[in-house]
Amino acid sequence: MDTLKKIFPFSFKEKKDVAALVINILIHIVVGAVIGFVLSIIGKIPVVGIITGLVGALIELYLTAGVVISCLDYFKVLK
Repeated sequence: MDTLKKIFPFSFKEKKDVAALVINILIHIVVGAVIGFVLSIIGKIPVVGIITGLVGALIELYLTAGVVISCLDYFKVLK
């Protein structure tokens, strides 16, 4: 559990109500969209495009896992 808190610190912020959970999820979505937009612009360069594709996929996977962990923490599934 301590490892998860170190890897996903933003997902374990105190969420007292549903509005805080929704705001946390929206922040994850906005960050993912902005990073995806920036990486798509950088990805126009031929050689760098492959690397940015991989980095973008890893970032989206990290953000998705953050949303799932945030929801599990809100519903007190994680201790």
